Amino acid sequence: MWISQNEGAKFWLGVMTELKNRGVQDILIAAVDGLVGFPEATSAVFPETEVQLCIVHMVRNSTKYVSWKDRKELCADLKTIYGASTVEAAELNLQAFGEKWDGKYATISKLWRNHWEYITPFFAYQAKIRKVMYTTNAIESLNRSLRKVLKTKGSFPNDESILKLMYLAMQNIAKKWTMPIQNWGAVLNVFSIKFKGRIPI
Repeated sequence: MWISQNEGAKFWLGVMTELKNRGVQDILIAAVDGLVGFPEATSAVFPETEVQLCIVHMVRNSTKYVSWKDRKELCADLKTIYGASTVEAAELNLQAFGEKWDGKYATISKLWRNHWEYITPFFAYQAKIRKVMYTTNAIESLNRSLRKVLKTKGSFPNDESILKLMYLAMQNIAKKWTMPIQNWGAVLNVFSIKFKGRIPI
């Protein structure tokens, strides 16, 4: 666990480097949210890793400045991009999205194009695997549970006291992790073919 005043490429590079120094040899797929420098830091330390941006965060960031009356229609159009069956279809849908919305919200299609490299990896997988890797919801749920514990305590005398409290909270939170990933055997079979030689058998 790391504590920092701010997050950026340098911070995430330090985290990834420490993970490698502590024995992590490989990461197959890293699902990350829109944190600045996180995808680049992951790729720098683990160059074979497929970095997948969280689609939920992309949609959230896209609708930040959209008026309420446009939001439902715009989100439906965004869904045609990330819900496409192939990356080629997604590209065509992104182009159509831009033609429709750039006059009003030009930054949205630009945002998606700027991050396209990290948005598209999940298109190489079937639908049941996409659901597992295209969002960081599991991590968001953990973070929400930790925030609940931290916000009721007020201030802390030092970083160590925060770490202790979070460690104890994690012990309780982990007891609720009872739901396995659906069809994990089939998913693992796909991964063992795609990442041949990288998954211990």
